[in-house]
Amino acid sequence: MIVRPRRLRRNATLRNLVAETAVRPESLVYPMFVVEGAGRKEEIASMPGQFRFSVDALLEELESCVALGIRAILLFGIPDRKDETASAAYDEDGIVQRAVRAVKAKFPELCVVTDVCLCEYTSHGHCGLLRGNDVDNDPTLELLAKTAVSHARAGADMVAPSDMMDGRVAAIRAALDAAGFQEIPIMAYSAKFASAYYGPFRDAADSAPKFGDRKSYQMDVRNGREAMRETALDLSEGADIVMVKPGLAFLDLVRRTAGTSPVPVAVYNVSGEYAMVKAAAQAGWIDGDAVIRENLIAFRRAGADVIITYHAKEALEKGLLR
Repeated sequence: MIVRPRRLRRNATLRNLVAETAVRPESLVYPMFVVEGAGRKEEIASMPGQFRFSVDALLEELESCVALGIRAILLFGIPDRKDETASAAYDEDGIVQRAVRAVKAKFPELCVVTDVCLCEYTSHGHCGLLRGNDVDNDPTLELLAKTAVSHARAGADMVAPSDMMDGRVAAIRAALDAAGFQEIPIMAYSAKFASAYYGPFRDAADSAPKFGDRKSYQMDVRNGREAMRETALDLSEGADIVMVKPGLAFLDLVRRTAGTSPVPVAVYNVSGEYAMVKAAAQAGWIDGDAVIRENLIAFRRAGADVIITYHAKEALEKGLLR
C-alpha cells in the first residue's frame, strides 16, 4: 500500500499542521436584541443563552464580548410602540438608533451592523406597508431607505436590509449617498428563504406576522437558480456583501455564491439552527461544543467570509475555533 492518508492524522500536531479550514474570530458577527427600558436582561426561552437587553444592559454585556474578541455585532430592535407604518423603525430616537449611539460612544472600534426591516415595528408583523393583505413593494422602499439613513446618522458602520423587497438595495444606496453616507456599506440579505428555521427569532423579536406568511416576498426553499438571480440583482444595485440565510440547509448555495461573487459572502446561522443544537445538547444527545465547531467550520469550508451566529460568544469563551 503506497497511499496512506492516515499518516497525516496520527496526532493533533499533524492534523493542525495540514488543516485546510480555519474560522477567525474576526469573521464572526454576533446578533443581539435591544429593547426599551433599563436594567433589562431577559433570556429568550426558545434560545437558551440568548437575551433581550435594554441599552444599559447591552453595554454591560458588550464588555465581556469585546474582551473575548468579538469585533462585530448585528443589532435588532424591539420597540414598545408598533403601528401600520412602522414609524418607530425610522424614528431618530428609536430603540436601535439610541443603542447604536450608546455602543459607538463606548466601543468606537466595534463594528455595529443594523438590521433594516420593518417586521419588528409593524402592528401586523409583515416586512412592509400593506395594500389589503399584500405587502406593497415600492412604497415600502421609501421607509426602508429612511430607516437605513437614520441608522447611519446614529453611527452604524453598516446596514443590512433583510426585508426581501425588490429594489431595496438600490433605494437604500441612493438614500445613503444623498444623505452624505457614501462610505456606509450594505450587507444585503440576498438569498433569504421563507424558512421554518426562523421560529425562535420571531419569539425573540416579537415579529411573527399576525396573518398569513412571508412566502410572497421571501424565497421558496426549493429554488437555487432564483437565489443566484437575487444575488446578482443585489450586486447590480450596489451590495457590498451578499448573504445566504439560513445556513445549514443551504450550504450548497453558500458554495455557489462564493464561487461567483466578486464581493464577500455572509451566511446567517439562524435561530432555529442554534435552538436545535442547544436543545439536543441539553438533552445529552450530542456534544454541543463539537457540533458548534463543526457547523462553523462547515460555513467557512463552503466559502462564507462572514458568519453571523448566536454561537459567537460561546465559541470564543470555550475556544471552539481552535
